[in-house]
Amino acid sequence: MNRIKIAHVIHSVGGVDVYLRLITENIDCTQFENIVVHGNRDTQVPFTDAEGNAIKEYTTSITRNISVLEDIKATLNTYRYLKKERPDLIHAHSAKGGVIGKVVGAIFGVKVLYTPNAFSFLSSENKIKRSFFVWIERLLANKNSILLATSNSEKQQGINVAGYQPENTIVFENSIEPINELAPRQIEQTWPDNYICTVGRPSYQKNIELMLEILSKVLQMVDTHLVVMGVGNHSDQLDSVKEKIVALNLTDKVTLLDWTSRNDVFHIIRQSKLYLSTARYEGLPYSVIESLALSKAAVVTDCDGNRDLIKDGYNGYVIESDDKKKFAEKVIQLLTDENLLSRFSKNAYKEFTQNYDILKNIKKLETTYLKYSGKC
Repeated sequence: MNRIKIAHVIHSVGGVDVYLRLITENIDCTQFENIVVHGNRDTQVPFTDAEGNAIKEYTTSITRNISVLEDIKATLNTYRYLKKERPDLIHAHSAKGGVIGKVVGAIFGVKVLYTPNAFSFLSSENKIKRSFFVWIERLLANKNSILLATSNSEKQQGINVAGYQPENTIVFENSIEPINELAPRQIEQTWPDNYICTVGRPSYQKNIELMLEILSKVLQMVDTHLVVMGVGNHSDQLDSVKEKIVALNLTDKVTLLDWTSRNDVFHIIRQSKLYLSTARYEGLPYSVIESLALSKAAVVTDCDGNRDLIKDGYNGYVIESDDKKKFAEKVIQLLTDENLLSRFSKNAYKEFTQNYDILKNIKKLETTYLKYSGKC
């Protein structure tokens, strides 16, 4: 039996890179063949299948930012690669991969599954730029593409803003493997044992400045420490964060980790009291899913992705992003009520095992691939 060939078009960085690797390493490689078209300067780590075999890769000028010449070159190269490979289905990831994948898919008459992993228009503070991103999304919606959203919130953005018809939308939640045995921690702990944590680069999306303001309010009632992981890459607001730390007199209360291995991230989350997210928007954040898998209650802003993972009053709290006072009060409540924190922590793990274990959920994606490849 010939395997169904899936071509992934992607700018492979951050959570988008994690998303694709979790798919290729867990999907049935006797039934599906994956190939990857990604950027020249994104990942240097080979993609592998469920048996550890290398997956065929092609590289081109897929980048994060808009560049007309480079984007045209990337589209032409992707066309050339896929003309050779003749995939049964294209899975396009993120905004840039989505545009290229949908254009090439339309040329070949191949169905495209599009996973934004947080729509690009959510990232822009500029109204004109945001409107342009929305126009691009709406221009390419529905024709030969199906929105494969990572959360119900992302699905609603696709319908209400990006112009997808409800019948052209599916949800396949971001999922991870259970976090069981961990290798010994390599990073040296330079912060107190009593701490809270987050994973997120200083950026408009992650809004670490808000977290620092909340921490300042928490410290008026409870002594704790904040560990921020993932500071190193694409941290366009790092200077602003450092200035805020000094302005709020938090120098001894915040640790910024430039780079942290995935194994050490898990160790740090596991030993923390609870997890925080002050993000303005998400797709379905892996860091919060990981906190659930590690039995951590979370206090998060009420944005796409966060509200899908945290059930207010069950495994954490979901707070309006401008309500710093309430956010601080809920952090204080969890840090001072051990029984409540323990109950939320147990519920966090239950939420993970029921909904976000990729070993269970990968079958749903396999069924989706079968359906839209026309091979079922």
